[in-house]
Amino acid sequence: MPIPPQQTTYYKQVRFTTRLPNHFHYSPSHYWISEVSAGVYRVGFTKFAARMLGDFVEITYSVQSGDRVGAGDSLGSVEGFKAISEVYCVGEGIWVRGNPELERQAELVDKDPYDQGWLYELQGTASPEWLNVHQYIALLDATITKMLETEQSSQDQSC
Repeated sequence: MPIPPQQTTYYKQVRFTTRLPNHFHYSPSHYWISEVSAGVYRVGFTKFAARMLGDFVEITYSVQSGDRVGAGDSLGSVEGFKAISEVYCVGEGIWVRGNPELERQAELVDKDPYDQGWLYELQGTASPEWLNVHQYIALLDATITKMLETEQSSQDQSC
């Protein structure tokens, strides 16, 4: 079910815009997490992470339902048009499942990252380094500013 706009914070810098759900938590590595029932968390990429990957192509998992997983464990990989990246566990507990819809519609990660495009579910506890929406916005500001400075510096050197 789509998240109503009044339950989100609008973010825009340069050409990047998104609506960040207020009740989600965010990691410095651009994952989001939301508790869907007592001790069960749904995890996905933020819109920023999805954009950095490019068009989402495929996800494969190296874990199965019931496997014990820990924070930082590699769970599999995602392939985007621009990059292939590992998918990491954001907590401690039991792997519940990957999002079965992504097998049929991988583009949901790009089109609807905070609702239908989630990656996996974990039963257990989340890592403690999570940011609230305002802290994540500050991280996005710093990240995008650094990217722009790096881009400008490389353009200046090529002239």
